[in-house]
Amino acid sequence: MHPCFRETPQTAIEACEGAWAYFGGIFAVLIPDNTKAIVNRADPLYPMINATFLEYAQARDFVIDPARSGRPKDKARVERSVPDVREDCFAGEVLRTLDEAKARALHWTSNEYGMRRHTTTQRMPLEHFEAVEKAQLKPAPTQTYHVPKHTKPKVGPDQHVVVDKALYSLPREYKRKRVEARSDPWTVRFYFESKLISTRTKLAPGGRHTDPAHFPPEQMAYAKRDTAFLRRQASAQGEAIGRFAEALLEGPMPWTRMRRVFALLGLCRRYRADRVEEACVRALDAKMYDVRRLGRMLEQAAPRIEKTNKVAPVISIARYLRDPRQFALPFGTAPTADPNDGDEPK
Repeated sequence: MHPCFRETPQTAIEACEGAWAYFGGIFAVLIPDNTKAIVNRADPLYPMINATFLEYAQARDFVIDPARSGRPKDKARVERSVPDVREDCFAGEVLRTLDEAKARALHWTSNEYGMRRHTTTQRMPLEHFEAVEKAQLKPAPTQTYHVPKHTKPKVGPDQHVVVDKALYSLPREYKRKRVEARSDPWTVRFYFESKLISTRTKLAPGGRHTDPAHFPPEQMAYAKRDTAFLRRQASAQGEAIGRFAEALLEGPMPWTRMRRVFALLGLCRRYRADRVEEACVRALDAKMYDVRRLGRMLEQAAPRIEKTNKVAPVISIARYLRDPRQFALPFGTAPTADPNDGDEPK
């Protein structure tokens, strides 16, 4: 017996640990009632066992076989002992704390109820257990079992998740999603849709662990204040762009100006590196080191005319265009009649 105020997986595990210590071994099969502390969903064929208790059963190597719901004969002997516990063990006792109740239950089991002759075996329960049943038990555990904690935290926009007041990074594809976290005193494991995605060493409250493999290079450069990475990125776009980035980062505490280099690289993606290279050449000649002004220079610049090998279009002659000789008359002379024209000369 393990008196408690609430039935939870933790109290169920504590009760089992007390039973293994009392009997000196572990049962091969545990037949619990369909309490929510152990069984999440009762089913005669496929019961759903609580994840915390199922992990405990695997660690202690015993099988869980829940009794069928609504079938009292499956647990008749267990139910039969309930009135004895209620009326003989605890009735009339003055018990102020749970520890007193547990001590009373242990004394009653060993010295009172355990010394009564059983009507079926005609032996005292403790005597029958020592002679027949104890040899069937598995060895008792030698190490303390630490109950793990299962939570469902949400991954933040910064790709970090909080477990027991400590921060752990996760891959980018899980950002803003809920994951399952299993934590014990040594490790923290993260699952998504029952698939293990990361295993970490448990940190103290307030700790933070960031795995560089979970972030793109440019994001890790900003997180680690890696200005050398930004210089290489800018130089790869062009020689003048690299010198402009060097000018932006020049001076003490260059990491405070990393955003300006990020903006410069953004201009390269927006306007093409060749145009930014030309603008940086003009800016460096004028000793102008302002990224916003550089952006305005690119925005207000006239669009470049692309050189092509297209042939000029041929303009066709108009249909009713007159012969130029008709307009080349000498000054002061009268036009003569055209023999082909039916009109009389005027």
